[in-house]
Amino acid sequence: MKPKIIEGNIFEDHRGSVAFVNDFNFNDIERFYIVSNSNNHPVRAWQGHKIEVKNFYCIQGSVKIYYIKIDNWENPSKDLPIGCVTLNTIESRVLQIPAGYANAIKCLEPNSRLLSFATLPLSKVKDDDFRFDADMWKIE
Repeated sequence: MKPKIIEGNIFEDHRGSVAFVNDFNFNDIERFYIVSNSNNHPVRAWQGHKIEVKNFYCIQGSVKIYYIKIDNWENPSKDLPIGCVTLNTIESRVLQIPAGYANAIKCLEPNSRLLSFATLPLSKVKDDDFRFDADMWKIE
């Protein structure tokens, strides 16, 4: 599988707005996090998962999410191609990153916030959490 965007929409009328992603399926979701990178350190990089799927939805500001398909978990290549998607609150959509990838999150605006839905129970996360040096792959 490859990372994919699950499109949603925003409905607005005189009462306000409702953002939604009706095609996002919560069946495998075990937990969620709200990620807020420091304004002094707007990049959080690189974390990967062999079996967990990550889903991201921007709830404030805008963020760039970079992703890399890992070729070797013990010694990954430094020249792997990097994909990138920008999420923001103007567009209601979810980025789904399948198992086998590492990701990095860069906030494009101060106080940006990202909702992250994860598919592994907390008891199994430790064995599937791979951290790589923040400079392993260069991002813009």
